[in-house]
Amino acid sequence: MHPQPQLVFVYGTLRRGGSNHFRMAGAAFISPGSITGSMYRIDWYPGLVLDESGSEIQGEVYSVGPEQLSALDIFEGLSAGEIQGSEYRRVETTVVCKNSQTLSAWVWEWVGIVDESQRLSEGDWLQEE
Repeated sequence: MHPQPQLVFVYGTLRRGGSNHFRMAGAAFISPGSITGSMYRIDWYPGLVLDESGSEIQGEVYSVGPEQLSALDIFEGLSAGEIQGSEYRRVETTVVCKNSQTLSAWVWEWVGIVDESQRLSEGDWLQEE
């Protein structure tokens, strides 16, 4: 029995045009979409905090296999590990796709300290870079 592919929502450097998009090689692009939250500039990458009263965060939904999901977990842990004591966690969230369809997908949420002065009001990392 093969594990089912999983949907992931990417909002930063893993998006098309982002510096780490190569890590999505082999993943199936599903749809552009958005989630509700607050995005912060952490360093050369963003951190997202899910927040129902936040703004619309732009991103993309991909379908990935179990090996790729594990590799992305490692990548997210390593990039955040550069900052002492902070990390991401992978949580399920609802994504609103461009056609108004909703999907449940994994997202890597920042659980470290955030600096309100680094909050990105636009909600689109690729517009901020």
